[in-house]
Amino acid sequence: MPELPEIVALEQFLAEHAVGAVVGRVDVAALSVLKTFDPPVTALQGRDVTGVGHWGKHLGMECGGLWLITHLSRGGWLRWIDEPAANPPKPGKGPLALRVHFFTPEGATPAFDLTEAGTKKRLAVWVTEDPLSVPGIARLGPDALAVSEPEFAEILHSTSQRVKNALTDQTLLAGIGNAYSDEILHTAKLSPFANSGTLDAEQAARLYSAMRATLSDAIQRSVGQDAARLKGEKRSGFQVHARTGLPCPVCGDTVREVSYADKSFQYCPTCQTSGKILADRRMSRLLK
Repeated sequence: MPELPEIVALEQFLAEHAVGAVVGRVDVAALSVLKTFDPPVTALQGRDVTGVGHWGKHLGMECGGLWLITHLSRGGWLRWIDEPAANPPKPGKGPLALRVHFFTPEGATPAFDLTEAGTKKRLAVWVTEDPLSVPGIARLGPDALAVSEPEFAEILHSTSQRVKNALTDQTLLAGIGNAYSDEILHTAKLSPFANSGTLDAEQAARLYSAMRATLSDAIQRSVGQDAARLKGEKRSGFQVHARTGLPCPVCGDTVREVSYADKSFQYCPTCQTSGKILADRRMSRLLK
């Protein structure tokens, strides 16, 4: 799932490639992706692209007073095409959900595709005059890189859930998902199962510093990359996430995994749990 660093990079990519262009045809290949119907998606056609924005994991493009907003969810992605096919795509064929064509001041006619891999179709698109009318945006907590250290500590102590869950709860902090929360906790040397409400001042400060460093570094590596390369760039910086069974680059211990439902997370026992192995079951807890 794209998280804050990738969304910021995609935002910058659209700012460079789409702002100043005029929206052409909008092809809907999967009707289920549209979550609003008034204004219709066709209302975007002929409008100047005047800006871009992001709200947590939501990405937006402003088109002359209307916003096209998407949440890429777990399997979604944005793909830029310099020379798209002239004919509209056939609905229901392949991963394509939506294609937006442009006319640029230079006379080019590029497009971007919103695609979604896998069988669970959760990618969502809204057309709205006000981004805050999107339910997911209205519920968001502050951007993870916008909070001060005291605000961050207050957010942590406002809940008594596992710190892994607190970091990824979008109503508390916007933009952090499964991958970067693994990396942040590893950098902070904290167990994913630590209680957010009982972290002491030193632990909260360490976590705040790790969050800012991890996200800022990922943004620095991602911004300026071609949209097609962002996924690989994201993976290249991981120390524990998606590295089950490999040695921790910090201490050399084996990176472990906890799986539950259709999700999993990774951690280093030596760096994060004093060598203890977290039970790999849905109701995991530290083994005594």
